[in-house]
Amino acid sequence: MKNRDIPPGAEETAVAVLGWLANEPDMLSRFLALSGIQPGQLREAVNDPGFLAGMLEFLMQHEPTLMAFCTATETNPETVVSAYHQYVRPGLDSGEY
Repeated sequence: MKNRDIPPGAEETAVAVLGWLANEPDMLSRFLALSGIQPGQLREAVNDPGFLAGMLEFLMQHEPTLMAFCTATETNPETVVSAYHQYVRPGLDSGEY
């Protein structure tokens, strides 16, 4: 699952999100429905940095979900945001280059 362009801390956060989702069947079902990923595709999808970015974005788009993850895993919300930004580099049109 290693992606040499992604810092280990960001990857650890993404893996923690996946682990948390795996233990939250309702939340996992919601994520799969929104992402269009089938349960059988998860093993392959975790190797895709875009999938991991989408999973992190899923948390950030709904504050109660983000806070549930952060509480359950004792993770700061800023850690999730930082990990997301490691996966999604700003584009030229973002003003953040």
